[in-house]
Formats: sequence, structure tokens, C-alpha cells
Amino acid sequence: MADTVNDLLQATARSFYLTLRVLPARVRPQIGLAYLLARTTDTIADTELVPLAQRLAALQQLRERILGLSSEPLHFGELARQQGSPAERRLLEKTGDSVALLLTLSPADLKLVREVLATITSGQELDLRRFAAAAAGKIMALETAAELDDYTYRVAGCVGEFWTKICRAHLFPNAKLDEAGFLADGIRFGKGLQLVNILRDLPADLKNGRCYLPAERLAAAGLRPETLLSPANEKNFLPLYHEFVDQAEAHLAAGWRYTNALPFAQMRVRLGCAWPILVGQRTLTRLRAAGVRELQQRVKVPRGEVYVILLRSLLACPVPFVWRKLYAPAAKAVASGGDLA
Repeated sequence: MADTVNDLLQATARSFYLTLRVLPARVRPQIGLAYLLARTTDTIADTELVPLAQRLAALQQLRERILGLSSEPLHFGELARQQGSPAERRLLEKTGDSVALLLTLSPADLKLVREVLATITSGQELDLRRFAAAAAGKIMALETAAELDDYTYRVAGCVGEFWTKICRAHLFPNAKLDEAGFLADGIRFGKGLQLVNILRDLPADLKNGRCYLPAERLAAAGLRPETLLSPANEKNFLPLYHEFVDQAEAHLAAGWRYTNALPFAQMRVRLGCAWPILVGQRTLTRLRAAGVRELQQRVKVPRGEVYVILLRSLLACPVPFVWRKLYAPAAKAVASGGDLA
């Protein structure tokens, strides 16, 4: 099981593969397999050369297999042939093998993996239907901030929930924690990472006819999705954009609180949580400093800077007062607190 999951993840998800490798062996197979299957459903949803109806049917078929509601063979050959990446082609070709690995999990772990994948695929299907008529010349936006919050939960917040429950069960079942607060911060952690992706990918999404910034918020600022990144709208756009940057950073601050609530002995889990938070924060710093012209390009943290973050965190992990200084969110962002809904 480990070899199959590791090979496919190493080829298709290099950043997450680093996180997976640092995790304790007791949770690595469950988290790795859940991520692998989520990556498979995401690849199906993103295969734009295949008609929408076919992608929705493939997602439904795969979801039913994952949930144990069907035993029909999975034939994703046509979807695989449409992949430009050899790694993603192999991912789809090996879907049947990946699904079969579910039966190697314990009943409790299987239930958690199935729950998170059911939620993720519901978000992917909703996204496909919501933007069915979207195109480069016809941009569609989410209507409300509540819709954005729901979307970030379905595709990422639920992952924080799953991660929390798996690690709690296998690594620190007897640790005294504020259970409700810990779980809520885990969910916000996932939402924050997804919101970072949304803010970073705004120009690419707009080119594909999708706008995840809610129409009600845009209208209140005198903006329309079609001209969102026009330099002429910079004065109206940037203050609104920075509100969403603040919200993402507030979510990541909750993720940092979550990370530090972990038992001190769980250094591997702490590192696995800290890395995406620290890289996400650095991404937000760059987004906050960018003007509209810079945002028209995809803002990205250079690989060398990522390696520095990894090294600093490894050195700081055993020293609590140094560790706590690794993450310093903007005070304004943390003060913004909860959701934008």
C-alpha cells in the first residue's frame, strides 16, 4: 500500500509529499490515500477537454466506488488520454488500484476517509455545475460570502477536520485539549489554505470564467468580475482584495493556534502543519504588497524561499520560544477574526 501511494503522490503532489513524509507512520497511509483519491477526483473535475456531463458522471461513479455503494469497474481511459501530464495520466489509470486500497484500512479509518472524500466530491460537483456556463468572455461569480465559506469548507476545511480526527485517534487519544476549539481551528486551517489558493489564482480563474470573490461584495465596491483586474479599478479593488487577504491570514492564525495546541511530543505533526501555514503566510505577504499589474501574474513563493522556511522550522521545532516566533500574522488580519459571511 505504502509503495503505491508514495509513488503516485511523489509524481503528482510534490509539495504535499514532503508533508506526508514527515508525518508519523501511524497516520501516513490513511492521510496519503485520502489525499491521493482527492487528487484523482480533482483531476477528473479539471479535465476541461472532456464534456461536463462526462466528468460529472465519472465523479459520481468514483464517489460510489469510494463509498462502497457500487462495485462497477472504473474505466477512465479516455479521461487519462486527455491529460497533458504523464503523472496525472497514470493517476487515472491506477484509480481502481487506489480505490482497492481503501479496504486495507480499519473500519474507523475507512469511515473517516469516506466522509472526507464524500464532502470534497460534493464541492467539486457543485463547482462544476455552478460554473457550467462560464467562459473567458462570460465570467460567473459566487453570489455571497456564505457561498465562498461553504466552498472552502467542502474542498479544504473538511480536510482539516479529517486530519484532526485521524491524528487524534492514532497519535494522542488521551491528550487534554479543548476538543471543540481544536476541531474548529483545524477546519479554519483548511479554509485558510484554500482561500490563499483562491486569492493567488484569481487571474487564472478569471480567464476561465470563474470568480470566487462574491458578487455581492464586488457590487458594494462598484466592481464587476469582467474588469476586476483592470488598473483603472485598482483603488476600489485593492481594499476589498485586502479584506480577503486579512481573512485568509486570520484563518491561518487559527491554524497556527491549532499547531501549537498539539502535544509537544508530536513534532512531526507540528512540522506537517507548520509548513503550509508558513508558506501560505509568505504568499499572503506577497499578495498584500502587490498592485493590480503584479496580481495579473500568478504570485508565487520562490522554491529557494520555501527551502529556507523548511530549514528554519526544523531548527526551531525543539525550542518553543523560537518556534512561536516563526509565524507572526498581521495584527489587523487577526483582529478581523471570523468569517466574511
